[in-house]
Amino acid sequence: MVLWAAAGAVALGFLVALEIAARHYGGEPGPLTNQVREVVFPPKPGPLYGGLILMMVVLTWRERFIAAGAAIGIDAVFILVRWAAGAETPRDQFFGNGALWVMLGCAVIALTRRTGGERALLLKGVGLGLLLVAGRKTGDTWLLITAKTRPTVLDPYVAAADHALGNPSWLAGRLLRASGPVPTHILDLVYAQLAVAAIVVAFHQLRNVAVERRFPRHHLVRTFLVIGLVGPAIYMLFPVVGPIFAYGPGTSGTGGVQWAVADLWPNTPPPFTSPHPVPYDGLTPRNCVPSLHTAWATAIFIHSRKGPRLLRHAGTFWLIATLSATLGFGYHYGVDLIAGVVFALTIEAALRTFDRGRDRSGLRLVAHGTVVFAALLVSYRWLPTDMARHPWVAGPLLVLAMLSVIHAYVRTTGRWESRDVPPGRPGRQRSLAKATSSANRPPAPTKLS
Repeated sequence: MVLWAAAGAVALGFLVALEIAARHYGGEPGPLTNQVREVVFPPKPGPLYGGLILMMVVLTWRERFIAAGAAIGIDAVFILVRWAAGAETPRDQFFGNGALWVMLGCAVIALTRRTGGERALLLKGVGLGLLLVAGRKTGDTWLLITAKTRPTVLDPYVAAADHALGNPSWLAGRLLRASGPVPTHILDLVYAQLAVAAIVVAFHQLRNVAVERRFPRHHLVRTFLVIGLVGPAIYMLFPVVGPIFAYGPGTSGTGGVQWAVADLWPNTPPPFTSPHPVPYDGLTPRNCVPSLHTAWATAIFIHSRKGPRLLRHAGTFWLIATLSATLGFGYHYGVDLIAGVVFALTIEAALRTFDRGRDRSGLRLVAHGTVVFAALLVSYRWLPTDMARHPWVAGPLLVLAMLSVIHAYVRTTGRWESRDVPPGRPGRQRSLAKATSSANRPPAPTKLS
Protein backbone atom coordinates (compact mmCIF):
# COMPACT_ATOMS: atom_id res chain seq x y z
CA MET A 1 0.00 0.00 0.00
CA VAL A 2 2.93 2.35 0.67
CA LEU A 3 4.27 1.74 -2.83
CA TRP A 4 0.85 2.33 -4.36
CA ALA A 5 0.48 5.56 -2.36
CA ALA A 6 3.92 6.73 -3.48
CA ALA A 7 3.12 5.93 -7.11
CA GLY A 8 -0.16 7.82 -6.81
CA ALA A 9 1.61 10.86 -5.36
CA VAL A 10 4.16 10.85 -8.20
CA ALA A 11 1.39 10.51 -10.82
CA LEU A 12 -0.57 13.36 -9.25
CA GLY A 13 2.50 15.59 -9.22
CA PHE A 14 3.17 14.79 -12.86
CA LEU A 15 -0.42 15.62 -13.82
CA VAL A 16 -0.21 18.93 -11.91
CA ALA A 17 3.00 19.78 -13.79
CA LEU A 18 1.31 19.03 -17.12
CA GLU A 19 -1.69 21.13 -16.09
CA ILE A 20 0.59 24.11 -15.44
CA ALA A 21 2.53 23.54 -18.68
CA ALA A 22 -0.66 23.30 -20.77
CA ARG A 23 -1.98 26.59 -19.38
CA HIS A 24 1.39 28.30 -19.76
CA TYR A 25 2.23 27.22 -23.32
CA GLY A 26 -1.17 26.69 -24.90
CA GLY A 27 -3.51 28.70 -22.73
CA GLU A 28 -5.76 25.64 -22.51
CA PRO A 29 -6.85 23.41 -19.62
CA GLY A 30 -4.69 20.42 -18.85
CA PRO A 31 -5.49 16.78 -18.03
CA LEU A 32 -6.82 17.39 -14.51
CA THR A 33 -9.26 20.11 -15.55
CA ASN A 34 -10.47 18.14 -18.55
CA GLN A 35 -11.04 15.07 -16.40
CA VAL A 36 -12.96 16.95 -13.72
CA ARG A 37 -15.22 18.72 -16.22
CA GLU A 38 -16.21 15.38 -17.76
CA VAL A 39 -18.02 14.47 -14.56
CA VAL A 40 -20.82 16.73 -15.84
CA PHE A 41 -20.01 18.04 -19.33
CA PRO A 42 -19.95 15.91 -22.51
CA PRO A 43 -16.74 13.87 -22.52
CA LYS A 44 -14.24 14.03 -25.31
CA PRO A 45 -13.82 10.80 -27.30
CA GLY A 46 -11.67 8.56 -25.18
CA PRO A 47 -11.42 5.30 -23.29
CA LEU A 48 -13.87 6.04 -20.46
CA TYR A 49 -15.75 2.79 -21.00
CA GLY A 50 -12.41 1.09 -21.61
CA GLY A 51 -11.32 2.23 -18.16
CA LEU A 52 -14.57 0.88 -16.73
CA ILE A 53 -13.96 -2.50 -18.38
CA LEU A 54 -10.48 -2.70 -16.86
CA MET A 55 -11.81 -1.72 -13.44
CA MET A 56 -14.40 -4.50 -13.63
CA VAL A 57 -11.71 -7.21 -13.62
CA VAL A 58 -11.75 -6.95 -9.81
CA LEU A 59 -15.55 -7.41 -9.62
CA THR A 60 -17.66 -10.53 -9.66
CA TRP A 61 -19.88 -11.18 -12.67
CA ARG A 62 -22.94 -9.98 -10.75
CA GLU A 63 -21.14 -6.76 -9.79
CA ARG A 64 -19.98 -6.30 -13.39
CA PHE A 65 -23.52 -6.41 -14.70
CA ILE A 66 -24.62 -3.94 -12.04
CA ALA A 67 -21.73 -1.57 -12.84
CA ALA A 68 -22.33 -1.73 -16.59
CA GLY A 69 -26.07 -1.19 -16.16
CA ALA A 70 -25.50 1.75 -13.83
CA ALA A 71 -23.07 3.37 -16.30
CA ILE A 72 -25.48 3.01 -19.22
CA GLY A 73 -28.38 4.28 -17.10
CA ILE A 74 -26.45 7.36 -15.95
CA ASP A 75 -25.44 8.11 -19.55
CA ALA A 76 -29.07 7.81 -20.63
CA VAL A 77 -30.08 10.36 -17.98
CA PHE A 78 -27.35 12.77 -19.09
CA ILE A 79 -28.43 12.44 -22.73
CA LEU A 80 -32.09 13.11 -21.89
CA VAL A 81 -31.20 16.14 -19.78
CA ARG A 82 -29.02 17.62 -22.52
CA TRP A 83 -31.69 16.94 -25.11
CA ALA A 84 -34.36 18.59 -22.94
CA ALA A 85 -32.07 21.59 -22.36
CA GLY A 86 -31.44 21.92 -26.09
CA ALA A 87 -27.69 21.51 -25.71
CA GLU A 88 -25.82 20.60 -28.89
CA THR A 89 -23.62 17.57 -28.32
CA PRO A 90 -21.29 16.09 -30.97
CA ARG A 91 -22.08 12.52 -31.95
CA ASP A 92 -18.82 11.16 -30.54
CA GLN A 93 -19.40 12.81 -27.13
CA PHE A 94 -22.71 11.24 -26.13
CA PHE A 95 -21.38 8.53 -23.83
CA GLY A 96 -18.77 8.33 -21.09
CA ASN A 97 -20.06 10.27 -18.08
CA GLY A 98 -21.73 7.15 -16.70
CA ALA A 99 -18.50 5.14 -16.83
CA LEU A 100 -16.64 7.87 -14.97
CA TRP A 101 -19.38 8.13 -12.33
CA VAL A 102 -19.31 4.37 -11.73
CA MET A 103 -15.53 4.32 -11.33
CA LEU A 104 -15.66 7.19 -8.84
CA GLY A 105 -18.56 5.48 -7.05
CA CYS A 106 -16.54 2.27 -6.71
CA ALA A 107 -13.70 4.29 -5.18
CA VAL A 108 -16.14 5.68 -2.58
CA ILE A 109 -17.48 2.18 -1.89
CA ALA A 110 -13.93 0.87 -1.43
CA LEU A 111 -13.15 3.58 1.13
CA THR A 112 -16.43 3.35 3.05
CA ARG A 113 -17.71 -0.23 2.71
CA ARG A 114 -14.63 -2.41 2.19
CA THR A 115 -11.72 -3.27 4.45
CA GLY A 116 -8.34 -4.93 4.24
CA GLY A 117 -7.46 -6.78 1.07
CA GLU A 118 -10.89 -6.25 -0.48
CA ARG A 119 -10.50 -2.49 -0.19
CA ALA A 120 -6.98 -2.57 -1.62
CA LEU A 121 -8.04 -4.74 -4.56
CA LEU A 122 -11.01 -2.53 -5.46
CA LEU A 123 -8.90 0.63 -5.19
CA LYS A 124 -6.30 -0.95 -7.48
CA GLY A 125 -9.01 -1.72 -10.01
CA VAL A 126 -10.35 1.84 -9.87
CA GLY A 127 -6.82 3.19 -10.16
CA LEU A 128 -6.16 1.01 -13.19
CA GLY A 129 -9.28 2.28 -14.95
CA LEU A 130 -8.61 5.92 -14.12
CA LEU A 131 -4.97 5.58 -15.16
CA LEU A 132 -6.06 4.50 -18.62
CA VAL A 133 -8.34 7.54 -18.88
CA ALA A 134 -5.71 9.88 -17.45
CA GLY A 135 -3.13 8.45 -19.85
CA ARG A 136 -5.22 9.64 -22.79
CA LYS A 137 -5.58 13.12 -21.28
CA THR A 138 -1.87 13.22 -20.51
CA GLY A 139 -0.99 12.25 -24.06
CA ASP A 140 -3.16 15.02 -25.50
CA THR A 141 -1.45 17.57 -23.26
CA TRP A 142 2.00 16.24 -24.19
CA LEU A 143 1.19 16.65 -27.88
CA LEU A 144 -0.01 20.21 -27.32
CA ILE A 145 3.25 21.03 -25.56
CA THR A 146 5.33 19.57 -28.41
CA ALA A 147 3.52 21.77 -30.93
CA LYS A 148 3.85 24.93 -28.82
CA THR A 149 7.48 24.52 -27.74
CA ARG A 150 9.05 23.14 -30.94
CA PRO A 151 8.51 25.71 -33.72
CA THR A 152 10.78 23.85 -36.16
CA VAL A 153 10.68 20.19 -37.22
CA LEU A 154 13.32 17.76 -38.48
CA ASP A 155 11.31 16.08 -41.24
CA PRO A 156 13.91 16.69 -43.99
CA TYR A 157 16.44 14.68 -41.97
CA VAL A 158 14.09 11.74 -41.40
CA ALA A 159 12.87 11.86 -45.02
CA ALA A 160 16.47 11.67 -46.23
CA ALA A 161 17.22 8.75 -43.91
CA ASP A 162 14.06 7.04 -45.19
CA HIS A 163 15.69 6.73 -48.63
CA ALA A 164 17.77 3.92 -47.13
CA LEU A 165 14.56 1.89 -46.84
CA GLY A 166 13.21 2.88 -50.26
CA ASN A 167 10.73 5.52 -49.01
CA PRO A 168 8.14 2.97 -47.81
CA SER A 169 5.57 5.63 -46.85
CA TRP A 170 5.45 6.89 -50.42
CA LEU A 171 5.08 3.36 -51.77
CA ALA A 172 2.42 2.40 -49.20
CA GLY A 173 0.52 5.63 -49.87
CA ARG A 174 0.27 4.90 -53.59
CA LEU A 175 -0.73 1.28 -52.94
CA LEU A 176 -3.45 2.29 -50.49
CA ARG A 177 -4.79 4.94 -52.85
CA ALA A 178 -4.98 2.38 -55.66
CA SER A 179 -6.62 -0.29 -53.48
CA GLY A 180 -9.94 1.53 -53.18
CA PRO A 181 -12.14 2.62 -50.28
CA VAL A 182 -12.65 -0.73 -48.49
CA PRO A 183 -9.01 -1.33 -47.41
CA THR A 184 -8.75 2.35 -46.55
CA HIS A 185 -11.76 2.19 -44.21
CA ILE A 186 -10.50 -1.00 -42.58
CA LEU A 187 -7.05 0.44 -41.90
CA ASP A 188 -8.56 3.68 -40.65
CA LEU A 189 -10.72 1.72 -38.19
CA VAL A 190 -7.75 -0.32 -36.98
CA TYR A 191 -5.59 2.77 -36.57
CA ALA A 192 -8.26 4.69 -34.66
CA GLN A 193 -9.33 1.81 -32.41
CA LEU A 194 -5.93 0.65 -31.20
CA ALA A 195 -7.03 1.18 -27.58
CA VAL A 196 -9.92 -1.26 -28.10
CA ALA A 197 -7.50 -4.03 -29.08
CA ALA A 198 -5.37 -3.23 -26.06
CA ILE A 199 -8.38 -3.43 -23.73
CA VAL A 200 -9.37 -6.82 -25.17
CA VAL A 201 -5.89 -8.27 -24.61
CA ALA A 202 -5.58 -6.67 -21.17
CA PHE A 203 -8.99 -7.98 -20.07
CA HIS A 204 -7.94 -11.48 -21.13
CA GLN A 205 -4.75 -11.19 -19.09
CA LEU A 206 -6.62 -9.85 -16.04
CA ARG A 207 -9.72 -12.07 -16.33
CA ASN A 208 -8.85 -14.11 -13.21
CA VAL A 209 -8.11 -11.18 -10.88
CA ALA A 210 -11.57 -11.38 -9.27
CA VAL A 211 -11.00 -15.08 -8.48
CA GLU A 212 -7.33 -14.97 -7.46
CA ARG A 213 -7.81 -11.64 -5.62
CA ARG A 214 -4.52 -10.28 -6.95
CA PHE A 215 -3.12 -8.76 -10.14
CA PRO A 216 -0.53 -10.61 -12.25
CA ARG A 217 3.03 -9.43 -11.94
CA HIS A 218 3.12 -7.97 -15.46
CA HIS A 219 0.38 -7.09 -17.94
CA LEU A 220 -0.22 -5.01 -21.05
CA VAL A 221 -1.65 -1.93 -19.33
CA ARG A 222 1.68 -1.21 -17.63
CA THR A 223 3.56 -1.29 -20.93
CA PHE A 224 0.89 0.78 -22.67
CA LEU A 225 1.00 3.53 -20.04
CA VAL A 226 4.81 3.72 -19.87
CA ILE A 227 5.08 3.90 -23.67
CA GLY A 228 2.54 6.73 -23.66
CA LEU A 229 4.36 8.64 -20.93
CA VAL A 230 7.96 8.25 -22.12
CA GLY A 231 7.37 8.48 -25.88
CA PRO A 232 6.32 12.16 -25.97
CA ALA A 233 9.53 13.07 -24.16
CA ILE A 234 11.40 11.77 -27.24
CA TYR A 235 9.16 13.99 -29.39
CA MET A 236 10.56 16.98 -27.54
CA LEU A 237 14.10 15.92 -28.50
CA PHE A 238 13.27 14.90 -32.06
CA PRO A 239 10.24 16.87 -33.35
CA VAL A 240 8.82 15.46 -36.60
CA VAL A 241 5.29 15.89 -38.03
CA GLY A 242 5.21 13.14 -40.69
CA PRO A 243 5.11 12.80 -44.49
CA ILE A 244 1.51 13.89 -45.07
CA PHE A 245 2.13 17.12 -43.15
CA ALA A 246 5.69 17.97 -44.18
CA TYR A 247 5.38 16.80 -47.82
CA GLY A 248 1.62 16.75 -48.43
CA PRO A 249 -1.68 18.52 -47.85
CA GLY A 250 -2.14 17.42 -44.25
CA THR A 251 -5.16 15.47 -43.06
CA SER A 252 -7.68 18.22 -43.79
CA GLY A 253 -7.05 18.74 -47.50
CA THR A 254 -5.08 21.56 -49.04
CA GLY A 255 -4.92 23.65 -45.87
CA GLY A 256 -1.65 22.08 -44.75
CA VAL A 257 0.27 22.82 -47.93
CA GLN A 258 1.20 26.31 -46.73
CA TRP A 259 3.43 24.78 -44.05
CA ALA A 260 4.69 21.84 -46.13
CA VAL A 261 8.24 21.75 -47.46
CA ALA A 262 6.76 20.67 -50.79
CA ASP A 263 3.56 18.96 -51.98
CA LEU A 264 5.14 15.60 -52.89
CA TRP A 265 3.48 12.82 -50.87
CA PRO A 266 2.77 10.13 -52.01
CA ASN A 267 3.68 10.57 -55.69
CA THR A 268 7.24 11.94 -55.68
CA PRO A 269 9.93 10.94 -53.15
CA PRO A 270 11.48 13.98 -51.44
CA PRO A 271 15.04 15.13 -52.24
CA PHE A 272 17.75 14.46 -49.69
CA THR A 273 20.29 17.21 -50.39
CA SER A 274 21.22 19.48 -47.46
CA PRO A 275 18.45 18.66 -44.95
CA HIS A 276 17.76 21.38 -42.40
CA PRO A 277 15.14 22.20 -39.73
CA VAL A 278 12.00 23.79 -41.15
CA PRO A 279 9.32 25.87 -39.37
CA TYR A 280 5.84 24.45 -38.86
CA ASP A 281 2.56 25.57 -37.27
CA GLY A 282 1.84 25.60 -33.57
CA LEU A 283 -1.02 23.08 -33.75
CA THR A 284 0.26 19.90 -35.42
CA PRO A 285 1.78 17.49 -32.87
CA ARG A 286 5.42 16.53 -33.38
CA ASN A 287 4.62 12.88 -32.80
CA CYS A 288 6.53 10.75 -35.30
CA VAL A 289 9.87 9.56 -33.92
CA PRO A 290 9.36 6.97 -32.58
CA SER A 291 6.02 5.75 -33.93
CA LEU A 292 4.02 5.12 -30.76
CA HIS A 293 1.24 3.43 -32.73
CA THR A 294 3.87 0.94 -33.86
CA ALA A 295 5.17 0.60 -30.30
CA TRP A 296 1.67 0.00 -28.90
CA ALA A 297 0.80 -2.48 -31.66
CA THR A 298 4.07 -4.31 -30.94
CA ALA A 299 3.15 -4.50 -27.25
CA ILE A 300 -0.30 -5.87 -28.14
CA PHE A 301 1.33 -8.47 -30.36
CA ILE A 302 3.75 -9.54 -27.60
CA HIS A 303 1.08 -9.85 -24.92
CA SER A 304 -1.35 -11.68 -27.19
CA ARG A 305 1.14 -14.54 -27.69
CA LYS A 306 0.01 -16.25 -24.47
CA GLY A 307 -3.68 -16.11 -25.35
CA PRO A 308 -5.89 -18.50 -27.30
CA ARG A 309 -5.47 -18.93 -31.04
CA LEU A 310 -8.08 -16.32 -31.96
CA LEU A 311 -6.39 -13.71 -29.76
CA ARG A 312 -2.97 -14.53 -31.24
CA HIS A 313 -4.30 -14.15 -34.77
CA ALA A 314 -6.00 -10.87 -33.79
CA GLY A 315 -2.74 -9.54 -32.33
CA THR A 316 -0.87 -10.41 -35.51
CA PHE A 317 -3.53 -8.80 -37.68
CA TRP A 318 -3.56 -5.63 -35.58
CA LEU A 319 0.22 -5.28 -35.82
CA ILE A 320 0.30 -5.74 -39.60
CA ALA A 321 -2.70 -3.47 -40.14
CA THR A 322 -1.28 -0.76 -37.87
CA LEU A 323 2.07 -0.78 -39.69
CA SER A 324 0.23 -0.58 -43.01
CA ALA A 325 -1.94 2.31 -41.79
CA THR A 326 0.91 4.36 -40.35
CA LEU A 327 2.72 4.21 -43.69
CA GLY A 328 -0.26 4.23 -46.05
CA PHE A 329 -1.88 7.29 -44.49
CA GLY A 330 1.42 9.17 -44.46
CA TYR A 331 1.54 9.54 -40.69
CA HIS A 332 5.03 8.06 -40.35
CA TYR A 333 8.26 7.39 -42.21
CA GLY A 334 9.66 3.89 -42.44
CA VAL A 335 12.51 4.67 -40.07
CA ASP A 336 9.91 5.75 -37.47
CA LEU A 337 8.54 2.22 -37.43
CA ILE A 338 11.95 0.69 -36.82
CA ALA A 339 12.48 3.09 -33.92
CA GLY A 340 9.00 2.27 -32.59
CA VAL A 341 9.66 -1.49 -32.50
CA VAL A 342 12.99 -1.01 -30.70
CA PHE A 343 11.39 1.45 -28.28
CA ALA A 344 8.54 -0.94 -27.40
CA LEU A 345 10.83 -3.91 -26.82
CA THR A 346 13.14 -1.82 -24.64
CA ILE A 347 10.24 -0.57 -22.48
CA GLU A 348 8.81 -4.08 -22.20
CA ALA A 349 12.22 -5.47 -21.24
CA ALA A 350 12.74 -2.74 -18.64
CA LEU A 351 9.41 -3.47 -16.95
CA ARG A 352 9.98 -7.20 -16.89
CA THR A 353 13.53 -6.72 -15.61
CA PHE A 354 12.24 -4.48 -12.82
CA ASP A 355 9.85 -7.25 -11.78
CA ARG A 356 12.70 -9.74 -11.66
CA GLY A 357 14.88 -7.63 -9.40
CA ARG A 358 17.71 -6.37 -11.63
CA ASP A 359 18.27 -9.60 -13.51
CA ARG A 360 21.63 -9.37 -15.31
CA SER A 361 20.36 -10.70 -18.60
CA GLY A 362 17.48 -8.25 -18.40
CA LEU A 363 19.82 -5.33 -17.72
CA ARG A 364 21.91 -6.33 -20.73
CA LEU A 365 18.76 -6.48 -22.85
CA VAL A 366 17.65 -3.02 -21.72
CA ALA A 367 21.12 -1.61 -22.36
CA HIS A 368 21.17 -3.22 -25.80
CA GLY A 369 17.80 -1.74 -26.73
CA THR A 370 18.73 1.69 -25.36
CA VAL A 371 22.00 1.81 -27.29
CA VAL A 372 20.33 0.73 -30.53
CA PHE A 373 17.52 3.26 -30.09
CA ALA A 374 19.98 6.08 -29.39
CA ALA A 375 22.09 5.02 -32.39
CA LEU A 376 19.01 5.16 -34.60
CA LEU A 377 18.17 8.70 -33.51
CA VAL A 378 21.79 9.84 -33.95
CA SER A 379 21.97 8.34 -37.43
CA TYR A 380 18.66 9.95 -38.46
CA ARG A 381 19.91 13.35 -37.31
CA TRP A 382 23.59 13.34 -38.29
CA LEU A 383 23.95 10.76 -41.08
CA PRO A 384 20.79 11.04 -43.22
CA THR A 385 22.48 12.08 -46.47
CA ASP A 386 25.09 9.32 -46.13
CA MET A 387 22.31 6.82 -45.53
CA ALA A 388 20.43 8.09 -48.59
CA ARG A 389 23.52 7.86 -50.81
CA HIS A 390 24.29 4.29 -49.70
CA PRO A 391 20.87 2.63 -49.26
CA TRP A 392 22.16 -0.90 -49.89
CA VAL A 393 24.39 -0.51 -46.84
CA ALA A 394 22.33 1.68 -44.54
CA GLY A 395 18.99 -0.06 -45.15
CA PRO A 396 20.14 -3.56 -44.18
CA LEU A 397 22.02 -2.11 -41.19
CA LEU A 398 18.82 -0.47 -39.92
CA VAL A 399 16.87 -3.69 -40.27
CA LEU A 400 19.66 -5.74 -38.68
CA ALA A 401 19.81 -3.34 -35.73
CA MET A 402 16.09 -3.86 -35.15
CA LEU A 403 16.39 -7.63 -35.60
CA SER A 404 19.23 -7.75 -33.08
CA VAL A 405 16.94 -6.28 -30.42
CA ILE A 406 14.11 -8.64 -31.39
CA HIS A 407 16.44 -11.64 -31.21
CA ALA A 408 17.86 -10.57 -27.85
CA TYR A 409 14.37 -10.03 -26.47
CA VAL A 410 13.06 -13.41 -27.64
CA ARG A 411 16.15 -15.25 -26.37
CA THR A 412 16.19 -13.54 -22.96
CA THR A 413 12.47 -13.81 -22.25
CA GLY A 414 12.51 -17.41 -23.46
CA ARG A 415 15.12 -18.23 -20.84
CA TRP A 416 13.11 -16.45 -18.17
CA GLU A 417 9.96 -18.37 -19.01
CA SER A 418 11.72 -21.73 -19.07
CA ARG A 419 13.16 -20.92 -15.64
CA ASP A 420 9.85 -19.69 -14.23
CA VAL A 421 7.70 -22.74 -15.07
CA PRO A 422 5.91 -23.44 -11.76
CA PRO A 423 6.47 -26.98 -10.45
CA GLY A 424 2.80 -27.26 -9.48
CA ARG A 425 1.43 -26.62 -12.95
CA PRO A 426 -1.79 -28.65 -13.50
CA GLY A 427 -0.47 -30.49 -16.53
CA ARG A 428 2.67 -31.45 -14.68
CA GLN A 429 0.71 -32.50 -11.62
CA ARG A 430 -1.39 -34.82 -13.75
CA SER A 431 1.75 -36.29 -15.31
CA LEU A 432 3.36 -36.80 -11.90
CA ALA A 433 0.20 -38.36 -10.52
CA LYS A 434 -0.02 -40.71 -13.48
CA ALA A 435 3.62 -41.68 -13.15
CA THR A 436 3.28 -42.22 -9.38
CA SER A 437 0.18 -44.37 -9.75
CA SER A 438 1.89 -46.43 -12.43
CA ALA A 439 4.92 -46.94 -10.21
CA ASN A 440 2.82 -48.00 -7.21
CA ARG A 441 0.49 -50.25 -9.16
CA PRO A 442 1.25 -53.95 -8.66
CA PRO A 443 2.57 -55.71 -11.75
CA ALA A 444 -0.06 -57.29 -13.97
CA PRO A 445 -0.14 -61.09 -14.00
CA THR A 446 1.82 -62.65 -16.80
CA LYS A 447 -0.23 -64.60 -19.30
CA LEU A 448 1.02 -68.15 -19.56
CA SER A 449 1.02 -69.76 -22.94
